[in-house]
Amino acid sequence: MARGDSGLKVDRRKFLTGVAVAGAAGTVAPHAADATPAASAAAARLPSALPPTAQTIAAETGTPDIPPYSQHGRPGSDFMVDVIKTLDIKYLPANPASSFRGIHESLIDYGGNKQPEFLTCMHEESAVGMAHGYFKVAGKPLMTLVHGTVGLQHASMGIYNAFCDRVPVIIMGGTDLDAAYRPPGVPTVHSAQDINAMVRDYTKWDDTPVSAQHFAQSFVRAYKIATTPPYGPVMLALDAGLQQEPIEDHGQKLYIPKYVKGAPPQGEMGAVREAARLLVNAERPVIVADRAINTTQGIKLLVQLAELLQAPVVRQRGRLNFPTTHYLSRPAGVIRQADVILGLELSDYWATVNGFVDNNEHGVGMNESHIKPGTKLISLGNHDLMTKSNYQEFQRFQSVDLQMAGDVEATLPSLIEAVKSALTSDRKAAIERKIEANKKAWQKGRDNTHQLAAIAWDASPISTARLVMETYNQVKDLDWSMAVESGNTSNWARRLLPMDKHYHWTGSSGGYGVGWGSPAAVGAALANRDEGRFTVNFQGDGDLMYAPGVLWTAARHKIPLLTVMHNNRGYHQEVMHVQRLANFRNRVAYLGNDMAPIGTSIQNPDVEYHKLAESMGWWAKGPIKDPAELGPALKEAVVVVKSGQPALLNVWTQPR
Repeated sequence: MARGDSGLKVDRRKFLTGVAVAGAAGTVAPHAADATPAASAAAARLPSALPPTAQTIAAETGTPDIPPYSQHGRPGSDFMVDVIKTLDIKYLPANPASSFRGIHESLIDYGGNKQPEFLTCMHEESAVGMAHGYFKVAGKPLMTLVHGTVGLQHASMGIYNAFCDRVPVIIMGGTDLDAAYRPPGVPTVHSAQDINAMVRDYTKWDDTPVSAQHFAQSFVRAYKIATTPPYGPVMLALDAGLQQEPIEDHGQKLYIPKYVKGAPPQGEMGAVREAARLLVNAERPVIVADRAINTTQGIKLLVQLAELLQAPVVRQRGRLNFPTTHYLSRPAGVIRQADVILGLELSDYWATVNGFVDNNEHGVGMNESHIKPGTKLISLGNHDLMTKSNYQEFQRFQSVDLQMAGDVEATLPSLIEAVKSALTSDRKAAIERKIEANKKAWQKGRDNTHQLAAIAWDASPISTARLVMETYNQVKDLDWSMAVESGNTSNWARRLLPMDKHYHWTGSSGGYGVGWGSPAAVGAALANRDEGRFTVNFQGDGDLMYAPGVLWTAARHKIPLLTVMHNNRGYHQEVMHVQRLANFRNRVAYLGNDMAPIGTSIQNPDVEYHKLAESMGWWAKGPIKDPAELGPALKEAVVVVKSGQPALLNVWTQPR
């Protein structure tokens, strides 16, 4: 933002004048430009092995000789980089733009392109998606830069996903606040009085710094707010003038506030003890976990609690939460027999204990309770600490008997100790008698799952169960991460694979925005690359088509990732919606055929994803339709990924 000092305004005018002159030079008609001395000089210059210098370019294009900022003081964006470097931000995925060119240049030249390293993205939504996936593996936030109104609109779906999934992402949006010095044309079209307003309903906090010191305070504050549970995206609007102008301290020395990590909120101890009492005295306690556990240590704590109570654990889609191999890991059906339910960071408690049947009658559905009368409901989570009004991601209201506002992982140690204290010798003995029955129930469910997975094992197109198992067989001896499952493969990965570490499966997008899968997988693979892990992405075809440019980003920055296409050649969920509605309205019999593929099929032409990937620097193979060819192709792809390259297999699959 332009300051009140007249000398500083002159400097900014000179800069903007230079931009305007340079822009005007680009609009000269070709025949007129050919007649200029600069054009003649350019034509006369012989090819060189070295790039032209800034002076040569200025002489040949007629660009005014704008003095470097070093003659007038350090640019504000250099100080901004100093601030950013005090925090643990390793990468910066972004699509380049003029509104943040000041900090872009400072990051790569003054900052040495390290901590953070700039990762070139083809789309802002992909950049936010990468940051989203990275956090779910690394547990650390990334930042991204977006261009004014248009870049922020592109990024908005990714931001909404992060908000719904309670993931911290730091977004900085370039803008031109001072209309008196704002360049005409595109910079004005892409500016707004308050760009943050576009995403304010689904960010945790935002600000618009108006000075270098203000930026230092706001950035550290933003990082602290984003990374203190409940996590969430934060937004800073960054004025182009503030980036470009020399730093002013107005007689006060600039400083960078010290970042001190905030302690996560914990459940109130009285409520924790009451929850322990209810759980210990329950005959059939059940634990349901959704966005609860994002660390391997947290998984161990939940295992300890579940074993103390011999309580089955239902794993919802937000995080892995609990080992798939543990005998207390159970399907959602166990909820029907529960007398006490402990819900851990449930994004939708109502849908956990109720059923909704979309019967299309008068545009409404039918509700059905999934719990017995008198079942006690306990809630532990951060959801009520960050609830907005306009966007209804908080779902239907569910009354509970005991509610604890607090972070699950931070509260689990206290809850475990409270359970131990509440356990009498009689209750402990009664609980221990359940162990064998629970193990038998788990094994029965496991055998049933294997039998279901064997159905259509040799089918072509390839079954989704075989897609998952053939992939696992090639990576099972590695430190693997099934990072993302964007296509609906009937949850076979979580049903079949032995997962006991948080990065084995990172969960859903939160906002269920199509186009999240591939960017999130690239971000997760980036985090796994730093830890020496092998990353797999089960990639939906429709999801990839939203922003396939992220494939180029993975190749450009050497991010090893195995993408296995779940190519069912359509938006199959929408196919089923149309089919169901057509049946309800008796249209299928009337028309005599199924019209559902209209508007939902991704065929004719079929997308050759392997060629798309190859064009962006990936090793790729396909289309694979014969299940006998899948294993050998996967073996080849694994070798490629282990060498440090991304690889994609285009596999034709059953719908689900």
